[in-house]
Amino acid sequence: MTDLTRLTAAQTAAAVASGETSAVEVAQAHLDRIGAVDEKVHAFLHVDTEGALKAAKAVDDKRAAGEKLGPLAGVPLALKDIFTTKGIPTTVGSKMLEGWIPPYDATLTARLKQAGIVILGKTNMDEFAMGSSTENSAYGPTGNPWDLTRIPGGSGGGSSAALASFQAPLAIGTDTGGSIRQPAAVTGTVGVKPTYGGVSRYGMVAFSSSLDQGGPCARTVLDAALLHEVIAGYDPMDSTSIDAPVPPVVEAARNGDVRGLRVGVIKEFAGEGYQAGVMERFNESVELLRELGAEVVELSCPSFEYALAAYYLIAPSECSSNLARFDGLRYGLRVGDDGTRSAEDVTALTREAGFGPEVKRRIMLGTYALSSGYYDAYYGSAQKVRTLISRDFERSFQQVDVVISPTTPTTAFPIGERADDPMAMYLADLCTIPANLAGNAAMSVPCGLASEDGLPVGLQIIAPAMADDRLYRVGAAVEAAFTARWGHPLLEEAPIL
Repeated sequence: MTDLTRLTAAQTAAAVASGETSAVEVAQAHLDRIGAVDEKVHAFLHVDTEGALKAAKAVDDKRAAGEKLGPLAGVPLALKDIFTTKGIPTTVGSKMLEGWIPPYDATLTARLKQAGIVILGKTNMDEFAMGSSTENSAYGPTGNPWDLTRIPGGSGGGSSAALASFQAPLAIGTDTGGSIRQPAAVTGTVGVKPTYGGVSRYGMVAFSSSLDQGGPCARTVLDAALLHEVIAGYDPMDSTSIDAPVPPVVEAARNGDVRGLRVGVIKEFAGEGYQAGVMERFNESVELLRELGAEVVELSCPSFEYALAAYYLIAPSECSSNLARFDGLRYGLRVGDDGTRSAEDVTALTREAGFGPEVKRRIMLGTYALSSGYYDAYYGSAQKVRTLISRDFERSFQQVDVVISPTTPTTAFPIGERADDPMAMYLADLCTIPANLAGNAAMSVPCGLASEDGLPVGLQIIAPAMADDRLYRVGAAVEAAFTARWGHPLLEEAPIL
């Protein structure tokens, strides 16, 4: 039989639905794969063997009873450890929530279960989703399957590494400033940040509420679209959820025709700081789109120059507010409660022990930016820049249908290389942050390997809000054309596989 871990999600679902294989066999094959390689990769924080096999058996029982299965029924998935999961741990990569077992499922988790998707376990991540490398996890870093000495991106490096090492065909990530797209780019996988409000945030532990967005991660564009359709849609439990039909993403992924489409190239996303090999692959992608019949238009978005600075005022400000609930008194870690200390002392000791250096750094930045006398100068100014970025996007989308850029300025960097240089770390999100600030939909799709190091490069596609289907239309066209040119999917070149 074909190695079940190498099938796409669509192929797996079809095999289960037809009876060619069982959901239990598929789940067991992936659990065996996790057992064989995850000690090296460290993609998972918790593997739910019992729960996965139980969910898989339920799919098999449903098929045996003649009931219709959903498009992804029986397909295994790796879930970022930021979504609450009833009965199994949710740590958010932090000691602050070590051992916490949520009493309820996030809306996204519930929708996965309702669709018959088999959740294998929870994946490693930067603590509270704060980072670009998954080195900020309290439980140790994850390795990039292309080179285990390099980062798999962040904050969702566990999800991207699980895909690239064939431990799961599907994964879920969250994207606050690029944490789905940047890991996808550096691991040669597909990652999508839906329109802000397109996927419910209920039950997702908050980092920066006006920026956070859950989304699909996969090895193919079609698989990402199928997963997108499952998790998207209005949720009355989320006040920011959009009450509108989900864009036709699956239809767009099956189409992949870009003839007549206008594609914008932003000139600000190039120049100093961009790796030569990354720009080579990006320029090839631009020419490929021309060959496929798209019209390429050069654009200028001058406010994007200030996006990084604006983001690192807005996101820390919101995180300083959201993380105030972790006080050592209500739930989670509690340190120093020996009966002799005040509540304030217990809170201080708990936060000192429970939060890592990057989380503390961002809380301090945010608290300072929101403090009396500095609010208007910092947080207020950053919000004005955010408006300018949104207007630049609006002007761009009057001229083009989508905007493209490199997903990241460089390929995956070595673990530890930027650990002592926060500014260098923050630059990893240089291209992805503007889409979060504006709330647009965005995708990263593989576009080749950099000439210098043979590591994956991602092409970023950005579409207007609620035009997520355009991402899949362009992504599918690029994926098909590059796969035909290479003669195989990019991941087949990954050495660990």
